[in-house]
Amino acid sequence: MVPIHQKILKDIESRIVSGIWPPGHRIPVEHELLKEYQCSRMTVNKALSTLAERGMIIRRRKLGSFVASRQIDRTVMDIQDISTEAELAGHEHSHTMLMRKVERLDATTAMRLGETTGAEILRLHCLHAVDGKANALERRIIMLDLVPSARTESFASVPPGKWLLDMVPWSKARHVIRAVSADAATARLLETERGEACLTLIRQTWQSSRTVTYVEFIHPGDRFQFAGDFHPNESRTIDQLPQGIAS
Repeated sequence: MVPIHQKILKDIESRIVSGIWPPGHRIPVEHELLKEYQCSRMTVNKALSTLAERGMIIRRRKLGSFVASRQIDRTVMDIQDISTEAELAGHEHSHTMLMRKVERLDATTAMRLGETTGAEILRLHCLHAVDGKANALERRIIMLDLVPSARTESFASVPPGKWLLDMVPWSKARHVIRAVSADAATARLLETERGEACLTLIRQTWQSSRTVTYVEFIHPGDRFQFAGDFHPNESRTIDQLPQGIAS
């Protein structure tokens, strides 16, 4: 005999996979499932917790459980811009520039980047959306002495990452992935709740020994995941990067 929590899990899973319950659909609340399956709250919670761990549903305190959106895999080691990744996955991408400012590196940030204090940089903040829903907050620094054409680029039609890949060669890159909790400002921009888990990719690229760009991408944890394919004969390493850049 199939345990009740497994039956609940399979029933909900089949409705999600078949499309009967689309992304964003609200799962019946716990007391409705208790009544339908004639079981304990613990049994229902066990089924819902398993579905949440599999990334099939999102549980919101005081709001209930909802069918999760299909996640986009983001490669861990390769450099590819968000717009291309979204399009390859069959999604529509758009971006909005939130801030574009030419300034000079302060001493703390210069030390973190291995660059000279006072060097001119372009600081960008950009919000990315996939299928009309916020998917990433980008915070980027571009070294203007290495990429002088960025000074006059608006990035209105092409997002910064794609523009840089098309325009500037790089010889080395370093990635760090970490989990963060959304602060109030980030939560508002990413259309999530304050304190919700987010995935952050920190990337620094170099041309010879000079930094080309340093960027942080903050993704809502329920809308993104990182993935990578590796082969035994490949040697890949990830070193630790600074946890942030001065704003």
